[in-house]
Amino acid sequence: MTDIFARATAFGIVPVIAIEDAADALALADALTEGGLPVAEITFRTQAAADAMAALRAKRPDFLVGAGTVLDAASLDAARASGARFGLSPGFDHEIVAAAQAADFPFAPGVMTPSEVILAVRRGISLMKFFPAGTIGGPSALESIAAPFAHLGLRFIPTGGVSEANMGDWLRLPSVAAVGGTWIARTDDIRDGRWTAITAKARDAVEAAKRYRSV
Repeated sequence: MTDIFARATAFGIVPVIAIEDAADALALADALTEGGLPVAEITFRTQAAADAMAALRAKRPDFLVGAGTVLDAASLDAARASGARFGLSPGFDHEIVAAAQAADFPFAPGVMTPSEVILAVRRGISLMKFFPAGTIGGPSALESIAAPFAHLGLRFIPTGGVSEANMGDWLRLPSVAAVGGTWIARTDDIRDGRWTAITAKARDAVEAAKRYRSV
């Protein structure tokens, strides 16, 4: 795992963000940071993603911003140009992985089967997104999939179907570096400027992650 990913996953949770207006990026970062969670995955599910990442890198350089939903070369280039510190994808694409590695850009591809894990390992990847985590069987599925690779020290970021209610089931797995969560800063919360609520949810998530990891 790269130093950047070690920092990004240190809190046990990475907020997954779909932001509609780049003008909200700074207030969002401030709200998350106040809650003890100075990291976010800004997904390319909206047109504002690149501008939001650029604003954060320029105005909040200590905030660790990553790019999510990196599906092609264009989004990989946009992530790097916008100052993202790392990238993630919901699936595994050889060309995107190769391009990220050639650019020395920390990148976690998505996997959901042992075969995809093997492909990632062949590329020297030790941190992967596990997606869609809830749909394909939850923590027990990841535990079974990760078992044959335990000796390799692989780590995963389960995303999709992870919630405040079940995050502990994921974080108790030794193979889980952090969970990806959308509930901390939902699109409508950002749109409506519910910064206090976002701060509270971030703080609760960080405290919960600490408890679950200590069990």
